[in-house]
Formats: sequence, C-alpha cells, structure tokens
Amino acid sequence: MLILTRRVGETLMIGDEVTVTVLGVKGNQVRIGVNAPKEVSVHREEIYMRIQAEKNSQYPGQDADDDNA
Repeated sequence: MLILTRRVGETLMIGDEVTVTVLGVKGNQVRIGVNAPKEVSVHREEIYMRIQAEKNSQYPGQDADDDNA
C-alpha cells in the first residue's frame, strides 16, 4: 500500500486520467473529489462490496470479476 500525505486542495494522480483531490478535513473525516473517465467506476468500499455480492447472487458459481458474466 502506498501511503501519501496531502493537504486540503492538493491532488494526486492515478495513471493519466484519474485525479483525487483533498477537499476538506473535519475531525476524522476527509472529503475527497475524484475525477475519472465515465468508463471507470468509482464507489465507496461498502457500495462496491454490495454490488459484488449482488453480482454473485445473480450468477452463482461464476466469479463476479469475470468479464463473461
């Protein structure tokens, strides 16, 4: 895991097309903004896990990451 330190208003790049900007910090919460192409899905982890669970229940026996699903 890469660990970075950023201040409010600073941005990090993921590849050539995705940026993550720190918008604010309040207590133990950090607001971030993500710019990514429409083809790139961006979800909070708990939402991503729910989507994967729903895919697994729709296609039992298949890997949810399988592009053929």
